[in-house]
Amino acid sequence: MKQRVIVVWAACLLATLSLLSGQAQAQAKPIRLIVPFPPGGATDITARVVAEPMARILGQPIVVENRGGAGGSIGMMEVARATPDGHTLGVATLSTHGVNPAVYKNLPYDPIKNFVPVTELVKAPGVLVVNATLPVKTFPEFVAYLKAHPDKLSYASPGNGTIGHMWGELFKNATGTTMIHIPYKGAGPALNDVVGGQVLVYFDQVAASMPHIQSGKLRALAVSWNKRLDNLPDVPTYAELGYPALNDPSWFGLVAPAGTPASDVERVRNAAAKALTEPAVIERLAALGLFVTGSTPAAFGVEISKEIEKMREVGQKSGITAD
Repeated sequence: MKQRVIVVWAACLLATLSLLSGQAQAQAKPIRLIVPFPPGGATDITARVVAEPMARILGQPIVVENRGGAGGSIGMMEVARATPDGHTLGVATLSTHGVNPAVYKNLPYDPIKNFVPVTELVKAPGVLVVNATLPVKTFPEFVAYLKAHPDKLSYASPGNGTIGHMWGELFKNATGTTMIHIPYKGAGPALNDVVGGQVLVYFDQVAASMPHIQSGKLRALAVSWNKRLDNLPDVPTYAELGYPALNDPSWFGLVAPAGTPASDVERVRNAAAKALTEPAVIERLAALGLFVTGSTPAAFGVEISKEIEKMREVGQKSGITAD
Protein backbone atom coordinates (compact mmCIF):
# COMPACT_ATOMS: atom_id res chain seq x y z
CA MET A 1 0.00 0.00 0.00
CA LYS A 2 2.79 2.38 0.96
CA GLN A 3 4.58 1.59 -2.29
CA ARG A 4 1.44 2.39 -4.30
CA VAL A 5 1.09 5.78 -2.53
CA ILE A 6 4.70 6.57 -3.36
CA VAL A 7 4.13 5.69 -7.01
CA VAL A 8 0.99 7.89 -7.20
CA TRP A 9 2.81 10.74 -5.44
CA ALA A 10 5.71 10.47 -7.87
CA ALA A 11 3.35 10.49 -10.84
CA CYS A 12 1.63 13.62 -9.52
CA LEU A 13 4.99 15.28 -8.95
CA LEU A 14 6.09 14.51 -12.49
CA ALA A 15 2.82 15.85 -13.89
CA THR A 16 3.19 19.05 -11.87
CA LEU A 17 6.79 19.52 -12.97
CA SER A 18 5.79 18.90 -16.58
CA LEU A 19 3.01 21.49 -16.33
CA LEU A 20 5.34 24.06 -14.76
CA SER A 21 7.95 23.32 -17.40
CA GLY A 22 5.38 23.84 -20.15
CA GLN A 23 4.30 27.16 -18.64
CA ALA A 24 7.90 28.29 -18.34
CA GLN A 25 8.59 27.38 -21.95
CA ALA A 26 5.45 29.23 -23.05
CA GLN A 27 6.56 32.35 -21.17
CA ALA A 28 10.09 32.07 -22.56
CA LYS A 29 8.76 32.13 -26.13
CA PRO A 30 9.49 35.58 -27.58
CA ILE A 31 6.75 38.21 -27.77
CA ARG A 32 6.39 39.87 -31.16
CA LEU A 33 5.88 43.60 -30.78
CA ILE A 34 4.66 44.90 -34.13
CA VAL A 35 5.27 48.58 -34.86
CA PRO A 36 3.02 49.62 -37.77
CA PHE A 37 5.46 52.29 -38.99
CA PRO A 38 9.03 52.33 -40.37
CA PRO A 39 12.07 52.37 -38.06
CA GLY A 40 13.34 55.61 -36.58
CA GLY A 41 10.13 57.48 -35.86
CA ALA A 42 8.71 58.32 -32.45
CA THR A 43 6.44 55.25 -32.45
CA ASP A 44 9.32 52.91 -33.21
CA ILE A 45 11.66 54.53 -30.68
CA THR A 46 8.98 54.36 -27.97
CA ALA A 47 8.45 50.66 -28.63
CA ARG A 48 12.16 49.91 -28.39
CA VAL A 49 12.71 52.03 -25.29
CA VAL A 50 9.89 50.24 -23.46
CA ALA A 51 10.54 46.74 -24.84
CA GLU A 52 13.93 46.33 -23.17
CA PRO A 53 12.81 46.81 -19.54
CA MET A 54 9.55 44.95 -20.21
CA ALA A 55 11.49 41.92 -21.43
CA ARG A 56 13.67 42.07 -18.32
CA ILE A 57 10.63 42.30 -16.02
CA LEU A 58 8.77 39.51 -17.81
CA GLY A 59 11.83 37.31 -18.12
CA GLN A 60 10.81 36.87 -21.74
CA PRO A 61 12.35 38.16 -24.99
CA ILE A 62 10.48 40.87 -26.89
CA VAL A 63 11.26 41.20 -30.59
CA VAL A 64 10.28 44.50 -32.22
CA GLU A 65 9.13 44.12 -35.83
CA ASN A 66 8.40 47.05 -38.14
CA ARG A 67 5.48 46.53 -40.53
CA GLY A 68 4.88 49.95 -42.07
CA GLY A 69 2.52 51.00 -44.83
CA ALA A 70 -0.98 52.37 -45.48
CA GLY A 71 -0.93 54.70 -42.49
CA GLY A 72 -0.20 51.85 -40.10
CA SER A 73 -2.98 49.62 -41.45
CA ILE A 74 -0.69 46.85 -42.68
CA GLY A 75 0.94 46.33 -39.29
CA MET A 76 -2.33 46.51 -37.41
CA MET A 77 -3.89 43.97 -39.78
CA GLU A 78 -1.05 41.58 -38.93
CA VAL A 79 -1.70 42.04 -35.21
CA ALA A 80 -5.42 41.50 -35.67
CA ARG A 81 -4.84 38.22 -37.55
CA ALA A 82 -2.23 36.84 -35.13
CA THR A 83 -2.96 33.90 -32.85
CA PRO A 84 -4.30 35.31 -29.54
CA ASP A 85 -1.90 33.37 -27.33
CA GLY A 86 -0.20 36.26 -25.54
CA HIS A 87 2.82 36.27 -27.85
CA THR A 88 1.81 39.09 -30.21
CA LEU A 89 1.38 42.75 -29.37
CA GLY A 90 0.99 45.84 -31.51
CA VAL A 91 1.67 49.52 -30.96
CA ALA A 92 -1.61 51.32 -31.52
CA THR A 93 -1.58 55.07 -32.16
CA LEU A 94 -4.07 57.86 -32.62
CA SER A 95 -3.54 57.30 -36.35
CA THR A 96 -4.20 53.54 -36.41
CA HIS A 97 -7.04 53.50 -33.88
CA GLY A 98 -8.59 56.93 -34.29
CA VAL A 99 -7.91 58.48 -37.68
CA ASN A 100 -7.78 55.39 -39.92
CA PRO A 101 -11.22 54.09 -38.86
CA ALA A 102 -12.61 57.54 -39.64
CA VAL A 103 -11.17 58.03 -43.12
CA TYR A 104 -10.41 54.63 -44.72
CA LYS A 105 -13.37 53.15 -46.57
CA ASN A 106 -11.98 49.60 -46.57
CA LEU A 107 -9.91 49.31 -43.40
CA PRO A 108 -8.65 45.70 -43.07
CA TYR A 109 -9.33 45.61 -39.32
CA ASP A 110 -11.90 46.76 -36.80
CA PRO A 111 -10.20 48.91 -34.14
CA ILE A 112 -12.58 47.69 -31.43
CA LYS A 113 -13.62 44.14 -32.35
CA ASN A 114 -10.22 42.86 -33.53
CA PHE A 115 -8.14 43.99 -30.54
CA VAL A 116 -8.02 44.00 -26.78
CA PRO A 117 -6.48 47.14 -25.25
CA VAL A 118 -3.49 46.51 -22.97
CA THR A 119 -2.21 49.93 -21.88
CA GLU A 120 -1.52 53.41 -23.11
CA LEU A 121 2.25 53.95 -23.03
CA VAL A 122 2.71 57.67 -23.67
CA LYS A 123 0.97 60.84 -24.67
CA ALA A 124 2.51 63.07 -27.32
CA PRO A 125 1.56 66.76 -27.16
CA GLY A 126 0.87 68.47 -30.45
CA VAL A 127 1.96 71.93 -31.52
CA LEU A 128 0.76 74.50 -34.04
CA VAL A 129 3.77 76.04 -35.76
CA VAL A 130 4.13 78.70 -38.43
CA ASN A 131 7.12 79.78 -40.47
CA ALA A 132 8.85 82.69 -38.73
CA THR A 133 8.32 84.92 -41.79
CA LEU A 134 4.57 84.96 -41.21
CA PRO A 135 3.69 88.32 -39.58
CA VAL A 136 2.00 86.86 -36.50
CA LYS A 137 3.48 86.19 -33.08
CA THR A 138 0.53 84.87 -31.09
CA PHE A 139 -2.39 82.50 -31.58
CA PRO A 140 -5.02 85.30 -31.51
CA GLU A 141 -3.01 87.22 -34.12
CA PHE A 142 -2.88 84.10 -36.30
CA VAL A 143 -6.64 83.54 -36.11
CA ALA A 144 -7.25 87.22 -36.89
CA TYR A 145 -4.87 87.02 -39.86
CA LEU A 146 -6.69 83.98 -41.25
CA LYS A 147 -10.07 85.68 -40.93
CA ALA A 148 -8.73 88.78 -42.66
CA HIS A 149 -7.15 86.69 -45.44
CA PRO A 150 -9.46 83.71 -46.08
CA ASP A 151 -7.82 80.88 -48.05
CA LYS A 152 -4.64 82.89 -48.52
CA LEU A 153 -2.58 80.53 -46.34
CA SER A 154 -1.93 76.81 -46.78
CA TYR A 155 -1.11 74.20 -44.18
CA ALA A 156 1.03 71.13 -44.81
CA SER A 157 0.32 67.62 -43.59
CA PRO A 158 2.09 64.25 -43.91
CA GLY A 159 -0.70 63.14 -46.26
CA ASN A 160 -4.43 62.96 -46.85
CA GLY A 161 -6.21 61.45 -43.86
CA THR A 162 -3.23 61.69 -41.50
CA ILE A 163 -3.37 63.05 -37.98
CA GLY A 164 -1.82 66.32 -39.17
CA HIS A 165 -4.65 66.66 -41.68
CA MET A 166 -7.27 65.94 -39.02
CA TRP A 167 -5.72 68.42 -36.60
CA GLY A 168 -5.76 71.06 -39.34
CA GLU A 169 -9.44 70.48 -40.06
CA LEU A 170 -10.26 70.45 -36.34
CA PHE A 171 -8.54 73.83 -36.06
CA LYS A 172 -10.47 75.29 -38.99
CA ASN A 173 -13.79 74.02 -37.63
CA ALA A 174 -13.12 75.32 -34.12
CA THR A 175 -11.89 78.76 -35.15
CA GLY A 176 -14.16 79.38 -38.12
CA THR A 177 -11.21 79.97 -40.44
CA THR A 178 -10.16 78.64 -43.83
CA MET A 179 -6.83 77.37 -45.16
CA ILE A 180 -5.82 75.26 -48.13
CA HIS A 181 -4.61 71.75 -47.27
CA ILE A 182 -1.36 70.64 -48.93
CA PRO A 183 -0.79 66.88 -48.41
CA TYR A 184 2.75 65.53 -48.63
CA LYS A 185 4.12 62.00 -48.84
CA GLY A 186 5.31 61.83 -45.27
CA ALA A 187 6.08 64.03 -42.29
CA GLY A 188 9.70 64.70 -43.31
CA PRO A 189 8.96 66.41 -46.63
CA ALA A 190 6.06 68.35 -45.11
CA LEU A 191 8.12 69.72 -42.24
CA ASN A 192 11.03 70.53 -44.55
CA ASP A 193 8.82 72.70 -46.75
CA VAL A 194 7.32 74.50 -43.76
CA VAL A 195 10.82 75.24 -42.46
CA GLY A 196 11.82 76.36 -45.95
CA GLY A 197 8.80 78.65 -46.29
CA GLN A 198 7.09 76.92 -49.22
CA VAL A 199 4.10 76.32 -46.91
CA LEU A 200 3.70 78.42 -43.78
CA VAL A 201 1.55 76.40 -41.35
CA TYR A 202 1.91 72.93 -39.81
CA PHE A 203 0.19 70.88 -37.11
CA ASP A 204 2.84 68.59 -35.63
CA GLN A 205 3.96 66.64 -32.60
CA VAL A 206 6.22 68.73 -30.40
CA ALA A 207 9.21 66.41 -30.67
CA ALA A 208 9.64 66.75 -34.43
CA SER A 209 9.26 70.53 -34.62
CA MET A 210 11.21 71.39 -31.47
CA PRO A 211 14.68 71.78 -33.10
CA HIS A 212 13.23 74.22 -35.65
CA ILE A 213 11.36 76.14 -32.95
CA GLN A 214 14.58 76.43 -30.98
CA SER A 215 16.48 77.59 -34.07
CA GLY A 216 13.91 80.33 -34.66
CA LYS A 217 12.83 79.07 -38.08
CA LEU A 218 9.41 78.08 -36.78
CA ARG A 219 7.20 79.89 -34.28
CA ALA A 220 5.06 77.84 -31.89
CA LEU A 221 1.62 79.34 -31.26
CA ALA A 222 -0.22 76.70 -29.21
CA VAL A 223 0.25 73.22 -27.73
CA SER A 224 -2.21 70.43 -27.01
CA TRP A 225 -1.43 69.44 -23.44
CA ASN A 226 -2.86 69.81 -19.94
CA LYS A 227 -0.37 72.54 -19.05
CA ARG A 228 2.37 74.60 -20.64
CA LEU A 229 5.43 72.58 -21.57
CA ASP A 230 8.64 73.16 -19.65
CA ASN A 231 10.61 73.56 -22.88
CA LEU A 232 7.97 75.95 -24.34
CA PRO A 233 6.95 77.97 -21.28
CA ASP A 234 5.74 80.97 -23.31
CA VAL A 235 3.44 78.93 -25.55
CA PRO A 236 -0.13 78.60 -24.24
CA THR A 237 -2.27 75.49 -24.45
CA TYR A 238 -5.33 75.44 -26.70
CA ALA A 239 -7.46 75.16 -23.57
CA GLU A 240 -5.95 78.37 -22.17
CA LEU A 241 -6.83 80.08 -25.43
CA GLY A 242 -10.45 78.99 -25.20
CA TYR A 243 -10.33 75.98 -27.55
CA PRO A 244 -10.55 72.86 -25.35
CA ALA A 245 -11.67 70.74 -28.33
CA LEU A 246 -8.18 71.19 -29.82
CA ASN A 247 -6.33 70.30 -26.63
CA ASP A 248 -6.17 66.51 -26.99
CA PRO A 249 -2.63 65.18 -27.56
CA SER A 250 -1.63 62.17 -29.62
CA TRP A 251 -0.78 58.84 -27.93
CA PHE A 252 0.84 55.42 -28.38
CA GLY A 253 -0.23 52.24 -26.59
CA LEU A 254 -0.20 48.45 -26.63
CA VAL A 255 -2.95 46.24 -28.00
CA ALA A 256 -3.23 42.47 -28.44
CA PRO A 257 -5.33 40.35 -30.80
CA ALA A 258 -8.94 39.87 -29.72
CA GLY A 259 -9.29 36.72 -27.65
CA THR A 260 -5.94 37.05 -25.88
CA PRO A 261 -6.38 35.61 -22.37
CA ALA A 262 -7.04 38.22 -19.68
CA SER A 263 -4.19 36.80 -17.59
CA ASP A 264 -1.72 37.50 -20.41
CA VAL A 265 -3.09 40.99 -20.91
CA GLU A 266 -2.74 41.74 -17.20
CA ARG A 267 0.78 40.31 -17.06
CA VAL A 268 1.96 42.42 -19.99
CA ARG A 269 0.19 45.53 -18.76
CA ASN A 270 1.78 45.24 -15.32
CA ALA A 271 5.23 44.82 -16.88
CA ALA A 272 4.69 47.86 -19.09
CA ALA A 273 3.45 49.97 -16.17
CA LYS A 274 6.51 48.99 -14.13
CA ALA A 275 8.88 49.70 -17.03
CA LEU A 276 7.36 53.16 -17.43
CA THR A 277 8.36 54.07 -13.86
CA GLU A 278 12.07 53.53 -14.53
CA PRO A 279 13.91 56.89 -14.55
CA ALA A 280 15.96 56.01 -17.64
CA VAL A 281 12.78 55.23 -19.59
CA ILE A 282 11.03 58.42 -18.44
CA GLU A 283 14.09 60.50 -19.32
CA ARG A 284 14.56 58.96 -22.76
CA LEU A 285 10.93 59.42 -23.71
CA ALA A 286 10.78 62.95 -22.28
CA ALA A 287 13.67 63.86 -24.58
CA LEU A 288 11.31 62.99 -27.45
CA GLY A 289 8.53 65.16 -26.04
CA LEU A 290 6.61 62.12 -24.79
CA PHE A 291 4.97 61.71 -21.37
CA VAL A 292 4.57 58.23 -19.86
CA THR A 293 1.13 57.09 -18.74
CA GLY A 294 0.64 53.33 -18.24
CA SER A 295 -3.15 53.29 -18.08
CA THR A 296 -5.35 50.30 -17.33
CA PRO A 297 -6.76 48.27 -20.23
CA ALA A 298 -10.24 49.63 -19.51
CA ALA A 299 -9.08 53.25 -19.50
CA PHE A 300 -7.15 52.76 -22.74
CA GLY A 301 -10.23 51.22 -24.33
CA VAL A 302 -12.27 54.29 -23.39
CA GLU A 303 -9.58 56.54 -24.92
CA ILE A 304 -9.64 54.62 -28.19
CA SER A 305 -13.43 54.74 -28.45
CA LYS A 306 -13.48 58.47 -27.70
CA GLU A 307 -10.94 59.24 -30.42
CA ILE A 308 -12.72 57.12 -33.02
CA GLU A 309 -15.93 59.08 -32.51
CA LYS A 310 -14.12 62.41 -32.51
CA MET A 311 -12.21 61.68 -35.71
CA ARG A 312 -15.28 60.28 -37.47
CA GLU A 313 -17.09 63.54 -36.76
CA VAL A 314 -14.16 65.55 -38.18
CA GLY A 315 -13.88 63.30 -41.23
CA GLN A 316 -17.58 63.53 -42.03
CA LYS A 317 -17.75 67.27 -41.51
CA SER A 318 -14.68 67.94 -43.67
CA GLY A 319 -15.33 65.20 -46.23
CA ILE A 320 -12.00 63.48 -45.59
CA THR A 321 -11.51 60.01 -47.06
CA ALA A 322 -8.46 57.88 -47.86
CA ASP A 323 -7.96 54.77 -50.01
